[in-house]
Order: sequence, then structure tokens, then C-alpha cells
Amino acid sequence: MGFGRTVGERSLRPVRWPGRPGAGPLLRAGLVATLLGLAAVVLYAPPGCGPAPGAAPAPTTSAPTGPAPASSPDGAPPAVAGERNGGALPLPGGTVGVPVRLAEPAALAVVRPGSRVDLLALPAAGPATTVLLASRALVLDVVGAGDLDGSSALYLALAPPQAERVVGQPEGSRFAVIVRG
Repeated sequence: MGFGRTVGERSLRPVRWPGRPGAGPLLRAGLVATLLGLAAVVLYAPPGCGPAPGAAPAPTTSAPTGPAPASSPDGAPPAVAGERNGGALPLPGGTVGVPVRLAEPAALAVVRPGSRVDLLALPAAGPATTVLLASRALVLDVVGAGDLDGSSALYLALAPPQAERVVGQPEGSRFAVIVRG
């Protein structure tokens, strides 16, 4: 038995255990357990689980100022040009959706879903002339307008022949838009 050891496996002195946790750590542990349980319930809730049949709808932040707009045949509210209501516009019949990355992402700051734009292309090779690919194309969504990493794009509704011309552009072609009124 070596001298100088006070607490260890060969010592006869009792080991002092740390004190009980205080109110703060117990409260934090309880909140974490509650939030984890709530997250598990939300993630694994069945898809048909919704609000109770008699529950009141969620309150809105602003009251309507005019008459309520008529809804479309499928029950969705109509889209107003230039209005950003938190989502993309539906794809009109007879068109296809095409994502387009612009050469100048700052142009996305003035484009909104519902706007009409002319889509121009500057081919990478050949003469430096722009080619009109689509006239008065409907903007369905603006993706990543504030992103600086180059992931921003426009989602346009184009007629199938126009879409073929857009996706058939050679590698390195740059796209630009002219915003219509």
C-alpha cells in the first residue's frame, strides 16, 4: 500500500458522491424530455390527424379590405399577379415548368410570382447576340432570391416548344429576363 494516496481503489476512505442536482438542471432536463416527446408525437402522427371538427380556424394577421375573391373550380383561391402569398403559383394547363438560373441573380429582386417576363439567352459560343427564347412567360416562383451562393432561380411556365428551346441551349449559355408590366 503506497503512502500519499487519499482516495482510490485501495483506500478505506469513503468516496464522496456529488450532491443532488438543483432545480435548474432538473427543469432543463424535464423541458428537453417534454419537447423530444412532442416532436416524436408530431413526426409519427397519422396523416389524417387534424384539428377537432368543432375547432375554430387559426386567426389571420390582417382583415380583408374588399370583397372576397371568387375561388377557382378546384376550390383554390385565385392568384393575383405580383402577390407573394408564401408559395408558388399553380402550373397553367398546356404549359410545362422550367427552372432557369439567371446570369445576374440581382434581377430576381424585382420579379415576383405572377409577373410576366421575356426570357433571353446569350449563347456561350458564336456571336454576342441575344436570342429571345420566350415572350411573356409566367413566373411561377422565385427560388432563393436572397441567396448569394448561385442557387437562385426562376421557375417559369412555358409552352412545350419554348421549353425545348430553353433546355436545348448549349452549355455555358447565360440567361436574362426583361420584366413586363
